[in-house]
Amino acid sequence: MTTVPGSLVWELVKKKNYFLIKQFGNSNTKVRFSKEPNNLYNVHSYKFSSLANSKTVAVQPSAGEDKAVVLSTTKTKKQNAPAKLQHKTLMRKEFRKMAKSIKNQVLTPEFCT
Repeated sequence: MTTVPGSLVWELVKKKNYFLIKQFGNSNTKVRFSKEPNNLYNVHSYKFSSLANSKTVAVQPSAGEDKAVVLSTTKTKKQNAPAKLQHKTLMRKEFRKMAKSIKNQVLTPEFCT
């Protein structure tokens, strides 16, 4: 099975998809947000879309544990296997150490391209 380029996927889903939220801004103009998983900024654009991009990151609080977060990244080589697509890491460090660790994991050459 071949994978579809992200730009083609974005062209197909940018106008209508389940995750799109349209709200009025300061004036009568509509502002578009997205509630898709792994979209850190909730902005409806190609740059932040987890549907169109193969490399995504999500940081969520851990269920049940205080001061713990789950860093979830997508594996680029497992795009055809949805069950194996997410790599989750539980972090229980101090805030500064967690922030540094997340920064180092996200800035790897895999995510910088």
